[in-house]
Amino acid sequence: MDETTDLAARVDALEQALATVNTLNTEIFYWWCTALMLAIHAGFLAYEMGASRAKNALASGIKNLLAFAFLIPGFYYVGWWIYNAFPAGIVPGDAAAALPWSTAMGPNLADSASGIFYAAFTLFGATTASIMSGSVIERIRMSAFTILAVLLGSVVWVLGAAWGWHPAGWLTARWGLHDIGAAGCVHTVAGLFTLGVLINLGPRVGRYNADGSVNEIPGHNMPMSLIGLMLIVMGFFGFLGGCIIYTADGWLTIYNTPVTLSAFAFNTLMGIAGGMIGCYIMTRDPFWMMSGALVGVISAAPGLDVYYPPLAFLISFLGGILAPKVNAILVTRFKIDDAVGAVAVHGWTGIYGLVMCGIFAAGYPNIEGPEISFAGQLASAAVFAALGFVPGYAVSYVLKVFGLLRVPAAVELAGLDKVEIPAKAYPEAAVPAFDLSPLSPAE
Repeated sequence: MDETTDLAARVDALEQALATVNTLNTEIFYWWCTALMLAIHAGFLAYEMGASRAKNALASGIKNLLAFAFLIPGFYYVGWWIYNAFPAGIVPGDAAAALPWSTAMGPNLADSASGIFYAAFTLFGATTASIMSGSVIERIRMSAFTILAVLLGSVVWVLGAAWGWHPAGWLTARWGLHDIGAAGCVHTVAGLFTLGVLINLGPRVGRYNADGSVNEIPGHNMPMSLIGLMLIVMGFFGFLGGCIIYTADGWLTIYNTPVTLSAFAFNTLMGIAGGMIGCYIMTRDPFWMMSGALVGVISAAPGLDVYYPPLAFLISFLGGILAPKVNAILVTRFKIDDAVGAVAVHGWTGIYGLVMCGIFAAGYPNIEGPEISFAGQLASAAVFAALGFVPGYAVSYVLKVFGLLRVPAAVELAGLDKVEIPAKAYPEAAVPAFDLSPLSPAE
């Protein structure tokens, strides 16, 4: 009897130890996903400063850092609650544990999950806000950008995530949405929000001639931009890692369907390659080639768990072919001055990725709601597009009416760094590297 009791106690101890290990592994996994996602912001910082002219380099970077800093408390006080409260629609449900005064929203030995998931989602929100930042460089007020970025990253995209990137989200439960890599709630929402802002912000001075022809405004440091874009690609492995759930029984998608890291590895890499090759063939432009890596990831994102890798490559390759064309139409026909092509890379490609999943993954079952379908994916894409565009346009319009959206023309011509930043990006630029005057005999 004593031996049986002792054996039972040992089994119970082993089960508790295993549970502890699983809990620690979950914490560790999302801790490092969050850390890796910070590379995305280092990347945005570098590629946007490089894409700016030298007179605007620091202003382009500092606005990103300010938005990131303000967004973190914004997401703590509002965003995490929105995600947990609104999966059923516009009427909030019970999400008391996500309110900032809840015991789950601070150090708590009985809760090892809330903080780590909050951190990962905060970085998702920061990534969403940063998507807008490159498009509006060189003419937006820093204060206006910060307001818009916090709104987008702490409120707007999170509502889309609750609707379509949540196991009980109504887009999945009613329409069968499948978007495990967040092409909809992150990229489509951010891209269309950006479009709304750009319409009110207007083009940079000198972007268009009187006859409507377009002038190129190249950034001052393309190598910096390319390195930045590569850092974003690296950071997306943390982003996509945060899109899956670690459990003792294996990996699950955000919708609680089974998945493996191998599926993500195959299709993420094939997506990166397909998008890069497609954009390079269409443009031969190094900036677009590296942007094509993002196009490829977003194109394949909704079906990373189910695609056959060559299919992921093909979908991403076609996305790489299309994205530069969409950007050219926006710039030339509609006079939308998107400095880095974010509306096409993120907004258009997010919609494209959702629709492709509706074509190639149709019939695949979801745990909640109907099977994946073309109609469900298309309708969900329309919801995400409207969710992004309407607040982006409305809030930027209000800022425009009150003269708070755009810097004065004189400031834009002089460069935002001179007005916004008490420092110089390249202070040695006005000083010769060598004194070339003739040496005196004494020397």
